[in-house]
Amino acid sequence: MNGDALYAIGDLARRTGLTVKAIRFYSDAGIVPPTDRSPAGYRLYDIDAVTRLDLVRTLRDLGLDLSTIRRVLDRELSVPEVAAAHADALDVQIRTLRLRRSVLRAVARRGSTTEELDLMHSLAKLSEDERQHLVNDFIDDAFGGLDANPEFVAMMRSAMPQLPDDAAPEQVEAWVELAELCQDADFRAAVRRMAEHQAAERAQGDTTGLHHDLTTAVREQVGEALAAGIQPASDRAAPVLDSLTALYAETFGRADDADLRRWLVTRLEAGADPRAEHYWRLLSIINGWSVPPTLAPVFSWFITALRTRLSQ
Repeated sequence: MNGDALYAIGDLARRTGLTVKAIRFYSDAGIVPPTDRSPAGYRLYDIDAVTRLDLVRTLRDLGLDLSTIRRVLDRELSVPEVAAAHADALDVQIRTLRLRRSVLRAVARRGSTTEELDLMHSLAKLSEDERQHLVNDFIDDAFGGLDANPEFVAMMRSAMPQLPDDAAPEQVEAWVELAELCQDADFRAAVRRMAEHQAAERAQGDTTGLHHDLTTAVREQVGEALAAGIQPASDRAAPVLDSLTALYAETFGRADDADLRRWLVTRLEAGADPRAEHYWRLLSIINGWSVPPTLAPVFSWFITALRTRLSQ
């Protein structure tokens, strides 16, 4: 057949691999209109119709709607423009499907109720801005109006939950739990008390900021004591306690005496709520960070050792 040949609808179906019904549909929709009619009134199509139908099938396989396809065929839109727009739309759909998959897997793991499923789905659907707004609202409520430790508040604000598009079920679970924790009135009150303690210390002249070196020293020295089976109320705990209180005394410019140890107990207990540590653990899971080991046993040992020495 040459380029001027006309094809009956059955011939066109065989050449394109489409059904007669599909070609008739596209023809009636004006997307691939017939070139001519036979004397008996049957539709006839030229070689251009074959090309158009091949493009229509490709675009439909990619998920484009008929209105967009018509605009491409009528040259109102270029193929690159359509491809870019459709790729963006598919990105959104893929993110949504991945999130739904993660929520469903998390529900399956947790054995959630219908109410929990609704909550997980609604919290998981929040945008990144909405997630940050929820956490910032918690921080504002806890630290607002107080001259608390500015380094600590800045650290809180810089560490925002960033749930990835392809979040794993455990990341979705962690975000839901973090969101619930941030909205828990009792936890907010506990963090507020910690912030008030920080503000009171700053009002008394303590503007030394965060003390990661002290935390490291406590973790290492008490960790060794725990590994050695040393009980905090035993005489064997005394050298560890003396070493640590000497570090605190040097850092804060205070005498290493009973007043320092009473102050230390108050300071440590103000930040000893296990939910605060859990907050950071959840945040690490959400953001794919290395999850820090718990320091609860370490500081519990330290506080008990301090109290024991003070009571003697």
